[in-house]
Amino acid sequence: MSNETFWGHLDRLVTESRVIIDVPKGTKNPRFPEGLQFVDYGYLEGTSSMDEGGIDVFVGSDPSRRVDAIICTVDLLKRDSEIKILIGCTEAEKLAVERLYEVFPPMRGLLVRR
Repeated sequence: MSNETFWGHLDRLVTESRVIIDVPKGTKNPRFPEGLQFVDYGYLEGTSSMDEGGIDVFVGSDPSRRVDAIICTVDLLKRDSEIKILIGCTEAEKLAVERLYEVFPPMRGLLVRR
């Protein structure tokens, strides 16, 4: 499969799904209560992921709302892995998402840019 087909499929998933924000920017993150959420966090309604919820998304401040990165995560506590889609995240927001997965030892993430 070509790289563009992968990103094209992600674009289509995002375009055809309603984004539900359940952890808004500026609120406490339930898994990381020591810090505030720096971008909106939620999921794509009508999709499924490893945790049986919707596909997780980070929604940044770039009004283009372009899908141009994902973060692949591994969680040793939940014993799972999944991808999370970054929508409209500036470069600074992408780096902040990446850092989030460096401060909680049981979790790690790998940022993949388009």
